[in-house]
Amino acid sequence: MPTNRITMRQIRETLRLHLCARLSFSEVGRSLKISKSAAAKYASMARAANVDWEIAQTLTDQELEARLYRPALPRSSHQLAPDFALVHQELKRAGVTLQLLWEEYAQDNELAYKYTSFCVKYREWAMGLKRSMRQTHIAGEKLFVDYAGQTVPIIDATTGEITKAQIFVATFGASNYTYACATARQTTADWIGAQVQALEFFGGVPRLIVPDQARALIKNPDTYDPQPNRLYDEFATHYGCALLAARPAHPRDKPKVENAVLVVERWILARLRNRKFFSLVELNQAIALLLVDLNQRAFKKLPGNRRSAFEQLDLPALQPLPAKRFEIFRWKSAKVNIDYHVEFDGHYYSVPHALVRTTVELRVTATLVECFSSNQRVACHALSHLRGKHTTTPEHMPASHRAHLEWTPQKLIDWGLRIGVSTAAVVTWQLEHRPHPEQGYRACLGMQRLARQFTPVRLEAACTRALAIRSPNLRSVTNILKSGLDRQQSLPTTKPGALPVHENIRGPDYFH
Repeated sequence: MPTNRITMRQIRETLRLHLCARLSFSEVGRSLKISKSAAAKYASMARAANVDWEIAQTLTDQELEARLYRPALPRSSHQLAPDFALVHQELKRAGVTLQLLWEEYAQDNELAYKYTSFCVKYREWAMGLKRSMRQTHIAGEKLFVDYAGQTVPIIDATTGEITKAQIFVATFGASNYTYACATARQTTADWIGAQVQALEFFGGVPRLIVPDQARALIKNPDTYDPQPNRLYDEFATHYGCALLAARPAHPRDKPKVENAVLVVERWILARLRNRKFFSLVELNQAIALLLVDLNQRAFKKLPGNRRSAFEQLDLPALQPLPAKRFEIFRWKSAKVNIDYHVEFDGHYYSVPHALVRTTVELRVTATLVECFSSNQRVACHALSHLRGKHTTTPEHMPASHRAHLEWTPQKLIDWGLRIGVSTAAVVTWQLEHRPHPEQGYRACLGMQRLARQFTPVRLEAACTRALAIRSPNLRSVTNILKSGLDRQQSLPTTKPGALPVHENIRGPDYFH
């Protein structure tokens, strides 16, 4: 109990300046050369003792001291001091305040502290916790994510090559409930894939995810307005949460995960230091077993453990997981070639022919290649690893190309036979005597156009004459029709409609 007269004078002056002169605690502190908190403490003590400035003037220093520094009341069946550890945990629940907790504590408790004393004593108790734990985190609000500095060697059983697995850590602000797993590297796919697994481990989605400003996640790192890359932004949209990247070089923005990384290194990685692992799967199985023990270890200064705190605080406040898991994919711009195909990893995929010479966006997953133009999906193909090959959808082709694709040699010959044997013979000749098969297809399609233009009867007659003059090509047939020679008496042939015998003419049976 203080007996210093200077202290009593400071208390009297604090009451006068604050209660009579209406000065703030900061102004009182500057005037009396004491701290703001000391001025607030003196006023709080006087309020708890029902002493104002007028009463303080009538009391001697000893009497004022006795009124302000009353001896502690003996405990009764009603607990005088509240359970500040429980208060600290309850404050993490959304909407819970010190005022509400004090009212619940003081109800039917004659020996309860006054509200001001309750607040002062709670803050004194909270000062004894680790600095990072003095922050009050709302239940289900923030999930902090980061990679540990330590790595774990993975040995290739075949070659003996050693790679270093990276350790991902995620933890909730309110409960400290922690998740950890190993990834091959720290690529964008590794970062986001690990966060997908973390959300499934927790069984829900927080309102905010707080990552570091890693280049794999943030395309434009910035202290005030960091911009996530396209994939990370779509990840957040898929799960209905927001991203709040910590400021660069500000570990206090994410003290929870900094502490969780240390805990994982000490309680998981340290225990695995003498073990040899030959795959990520094996390492992750070992981490998962030790993670159960870590989350069930009792808190030192708070009730329960990470698991129980998570079930009481964070889990009820989480949003449900979406029905479909987020699928990792890549975005790539691609120019549409003249043949209405785009290239990805050496394979060519078709898009609608109207997009020739434009640029489209490719969204590539483990199984699909999707093409987007003006933010609309215009094509979708199964991912192929065959380099130099094409995947073509007929609907993407121009009408003429599509008709060309639909015709086969036998189908063209059958069409010719429906008109006549001479037409079939000319069609067969086109298919056999062109340097490239597609040239023969095109010539046959030209004959189909002639049948529509001049009628099938005239086409058959023209083909008969072309065979007779030993010129069964498209140009001769066309000239015969245009000049009307098909209407004149046919030239004599050894066999109507028959082709001359030649070793290079195989006939329609060749295509069966």
